[in-house]
Amino acid sequence: MEHITLLLGIVIVTALVFDFTNGFHDTANAMATTISTGALKPKTAVAMSAVLNLVGAFLSVEVAKTISGGIINEDGLKTEVIFAALVGAILWNLLTWLLGLPSSSSHALFGGLIGAAVMSMGWSSVNGGTVVTKVLLPAVAAPLVAGIAATLATRLTYRISSRTDEKSTAKGYRAGQIASAGLVSLAHGTNDAQKTMGIITLALITGGVLNPGANPPMWVIVSAGVAIALGTYLGGWRIIRTMGKGLTELAPKQGFAAQTSAATAILASSHIGFSLSTTQVCSGAVMGAGLGRKGGVVRWSTATRMFVAWGLTLPAAGLVGAGAELLTKQGTWGIAATAALLVGGSAVIWVLSRRQPVDHTNVTADEIGTPAEPAGVVTTAIAAVSPPPAGTPLAIEDTAPFSADVPVSHSSASATAMADPARPATV
Repeated sequence: MEHITLLLGIVIVTALVFDFTNGFHDTANAMATTISTGALKPKTAVAMSAVLNLVGAFLSVEVAKTISGGIINEDGLKTEVIFAALVGAILWNLLTWLLGLPSSSSHALFGGLIGAAVMSMGWSSVNGGTVVTKVLLPAVAAPLVAGIAATLATRLTYRISSRTDEKSTAKGYRAGQIASAGLVSLAHGTNDAQKTMGIITLALITGGVLNPGANPPMWVIVSAGVAIALGTYLGGWRIIRTMGKGLTELAPKQGFAAQTSAATAILASSHIGFSLSTTQVCSGAVMGAGLGRKGGVVRWSTATRMFVAWGLTLPAAGLVGAGAELLTKQGTWGIAATAALLVGGSAVIWVLSRRQPVDHTNVTADEIGTPAEPAGVVTTAIAAVSPPPAGTPLAIEDTAPFSADVPVSHSSASATAMADPARPATV
């Protein structure tokens, strides 16, 4: 076995940086609905998510083995290729974080890895069958499965609680939402932290430190778990704000159904080695829960923009990874230039983000004021005439806008909304 070289050390550090960005990029998956419904305070939510992400990193290594020995052929693979792949993934993660887009960190990593490998060794370096069966098919199927499960779970929940008082059960469902959000965080650790473990293990194999097919060493598991936990604790507030408004309207019982469905899908996929996108699964579950409530409306304009971002992630990260690999192939100066571009690009994105900072103090501000993203005429009209959930009586303020004979007091309507904890929160 060879010792870890300088380049291999740089790749390991870069992989942990990617893991860190993955953590704050995906915090919204578990905690956006919990924060928006008021079930947990923002800092408490991200702290709980960070701890459970760390715990989840130790539960399985199946996804790590898929990445380290499945997607890319190890024969002839150079350490520089992995470095270039990580550059593409990190820059795409940071760019989408700046824009507040909940894109897939997983697909950014896969795209960077595939693009860099193709630039280095051609298309034969990619195991197409593994990419299709363990990356592309789960990317399509998992959000659909989670969405259908959340729809059915939401309808079942409303049917079971149709004869109960909404106010008396709201606290119970919020407690259930906290538990289910914790389950999503645990599932996220079992899936996403392993991707970095797989990348580091692949780098160690290409550097001759580990034999092909080896499992991640314990120090790799610990470092990947700590990196994603730290990123999660800092909180991707920009993406939480995007996920926490405008996609649909969720009451606590819907949030509970959505998060439980998403966690189940992620844990099942991790067990069989499917490296899916937790972002897509959680978003599909949220939309499914929105459709599961009688009169629920999904804001498809927002959803469409999310779908576009998902579709662009693989090719965009692949192009950046390929460009980075083109530089690293030039030798030492190319590797140094690639590292400089990564640091410089990251610094520029950070400076741009400081112009309109988002943190735990203002992450829900858009829910109170004018939303940054209009709902659209059709969606607004549908939402205005949608009936309330089963078992919720109509208040005079709810019907007044449609009656010319009853005056409407906006202040009283706001007071009613604040006094009723069962009213849906926008997510």
